[in-house]
Amino acid sequence: MKACGLIVEYNPFHNGHLYHVQKARELSQAEIIVAIMSGNFLQRGEPAMIDKWQRVQAALANGVDLVVELPVEWAVQAADYFAYGGIQILSALGCQSVCFGTDATSSFNYNEFGEQYHAQKEKIDAMFKQTDSKNLSYSQKMAQILPVFFPQLGTGKFSPNHILGMSYAYQNAHLTKPMELIALPRKNSQYHSLEMVGDIASATAIRQGLRQGLDVSQVVPAATQKAIKDYTVDWSDYWTILRYKIISSSISELKEMYQMTEGLEYRLKKYILEATSWSHYLSLLQTKRYTKTRIQRLLCYVLLNIKTTEMTQAWQQKSIQLLGFTPAGKKYLKTIKKESSLPIISKVDAKIVENYPLMIRSNQIYQMGHSNIPEQIFGRFPIQ
Repeated sequence: MKACGLIVEYNPFHNGHLYHVQKARELSQAEIIVAIMSGNFLQRGEPAMIDKWQRVQAALANGVDLVVELPVEWAVQAADYFAYGGIQILSALGCQSVCFGTDATSSFNYNEFGEQYHAQKEKIDAMFKQTDSKNLSYSQKMAQILPVFFPQLGTGKFSPNHILGMSYAYQNAHLTKPMELIALPRKNSQYHSLEMVGDIASATAIRQGLRQGLDVSQVVPAATQKAIKDYTVDWSDYWTILRYKIISSSISELKEMYQMTEGLEYRLKKYILEATSWSHYLSLLQTKRYTKTRIQRLLCYVLLNIKTTEMTQAWQQKSIQLLGFTPAGKKYLKTIKKESSLPIISKVDAKIVENYPLMIRSNQIYQMGHSNIPEQIFGRFPIQ
């Protein structure tokens, strides 16, 4: 069976995602659509507005055949790590192609880019190391260095989805058997667009609309409409927990957190008592050097108590964590189960608790954000 993979967050699943699923099936001619979906914490360092199980239900109801979790150690990361985690899992699941959205303004050959990047990796890595990164974000660094090797990229800031697309291409080119890359131009709305016109809007616009009490029914399918009636959460729902964690931790304890570099632990401590809310705290911590996304990811690691040592250990414990499948998805799983290079997890038992502590902890802490969030781990099985 031919399978096409998607690397997604579905925060929440909306009509643009439905279009992505439909076009992926059409362009790849695949019988099976596999989605690697971030769990309850997302790439930009945010809690998902609705839990992973509700997002899985929406995906399965709208054309996805198999949903697998992108674990927190890969999901809450910059583009290169995020892409590595997703591409590795799709490859282990036997996908022949990967379809992703892009907002690149001109035609761009991601397959060719990945091959060229792979061929010049040593030179690119050397320039990355030589470049002063203290005042540059990952995307800014990419925008500065990559045009030296790939003039066709031009100069200026790269869009988020274009950066991800290039990261997918680079990671895919490292595989023994690379997958075909299918880039799908975004339809109507851009990644950060706040407009809701017609039947397709960005996830950013939908989340803002929900916070303002607006009706979003025209831009999301029925399964998402049902889910958001139960609850939605954002960082403000975890502010009290985060505040307690930072106040009760010593400087040395904070320093152990993943990505806590350049004395940021002192900055976190300095402003925690001054801040009156989550948004106020974030504004106090942000600078040109420390972007909103960089700070949010760091605070996510603090909230989840992810130490550097734990993160590196988690990277060695790769797995396929099943979240849901259709009858066709179940059939596909049976055909590739024995060939998969990674263990497949369908339920949590004592061994899983011991071997995957970040998965357990991140789900338990997420559940603390709202009284309506159901159990996320124990007694949960893939949705069918």
